[in-house]
Amino acid sequence: MPQLIDGKKISAEIKDELKEKVQRLKKDGIHVCLAVIQVGDDPASSIYVNNKKKACAYVGIESLAFELPKETTQEELVALVENLNGNEKVNGILVQLPLPEHINSDVIIRTISPDKDVDGFHPESVGRLCIGADGFVSCTPAGIIQLLKRSGIEIAGKECVVIGRSNIVGKPMSILLLRENGTVTVTHSRTRNLKEVTRRADILVAAVGKPKFVTSEFVKENAVVIDVGMHRNAENKLCGDVDFEDVQRKASAITPVPGGVGPMTIAMLMYNCVRAAEK
Repeated sequence: MPQLIDGKKISAEIKDELKEKVQRLKKDGIHVCLAVIQVGDDPASSIYVNNKKKACAYVGIESLAFELPKETTQEELVALVENLNGNEKVNGILVQLPLPEHINSDVIIRTISPDKDVDGFHPESVGRLCIGADGFVSCTPAGIIQLLKRSGIEIAGKECVVIGRSNIVGKPMSILLLRENGTVTVTHSRTRNLKEVTRRADILVAAVGKPKFVTSEFVKENAVVIDVGMHRNAENKLCGDVDFEDVQRKASAITPVPGGVGPMTIAMLMYNCVRAAEK
């Protein structure tokens, strides 16, 4: 049996560490505050927002909730974000994606001050990541690095393959693995002989967005497999990009879905909020 990388346990450890840090900051008169903006009532977004509020309450971070109607204009949303940029009480701003079609997400992301960009999506945050400067890192890739480190998995010198090149996971993931001295290959829909490439990986990160896409044929014996995907199967059960039952026979360590990468994303969001307050 492979080592099961327990995201619930590791995220709980991180939140407990942050809880202590927030208490220390409060003693110094520093209060941590996150503004969460949701436009419309998309059910999946509502679940994510509620989970973020619960995490804030646990860690001791104040959360300001802005639940706006779907009809909110882009101009109104920009004005709210600019107002929060100037609010000294607010350390972090999070705009829940996806936004309604009439609002340009890129415009909104660029409106958020890089100093309050706790999602790590602003072009300045991405630029800082690329050159190794201090800045906020996209929460899911940052969480994966913590999963590996806290599970005793060495990254330096390892062959790392990322399936997927999204701005939110694939690209920042590859840069973070490089930062940890991994040898990184990024694969995508145009990659030739994909299985041959992924079978070189000591650490394989699947962020392809297709349920159970990665089978044992993609995986080298004793590889570490990180599953970023989140889907509902025909029985309405959660599953990932990796065929867990098939792949676990070959992997030395693997993340489950649910309970793997998912909880880490919110834990790292809390981490970014606390860092914003410390700055």
